[in-house]
Amino acid sequence: MSDGLGSVAVASEDKTLPIVTYVLFLLGFVTHGFTAVVGLIVAYASRSSARPMAESHYTFLIRTFWIGLAAAALLITYALWSAVLTMVLIGFPMLALAGIVGCLLAAWYGLRLIVGLVRLANDETYPTPRNWLL
Repeated sequence: MSDGLGSVAVASEDKTLPIVTYVLFLLGFVTHGFTAVVGLIVAYASRSSARPMAESHYTFLIRTFWIGLAAAALLITYALWSAVLTMVLIGFPMLALAGIVGCLLAAWYGLRLIVGLVRLANDETYPTPRNWLL
């Protein structure tokens, strides 16, 4: 009987740390990414010893962080060049486009995290953790 309880405790424990990691990533919106970096460290540290369900979520979170960071770096570079080009007036529509793309990037990031968190709450392995979109 204790074997059954032990496996339930392990399954519950296996789900808690990924949930905390998702929350750290989501708090990155408020902390300007600081907690997302902490979540990234947790994901890297926990992925190798995790069960398959948690491992798929950690892989998904790690890819979400790096894809989001690369996209944000490109967007910031574009926005800085647009700001320079405002001196010749062409930069204003470029800055507007950068703002729209920034909002879309934030929506992509948040949607990925919410979808992953819902799948984890439903005890589902993330089916495609290496996808770019969802």
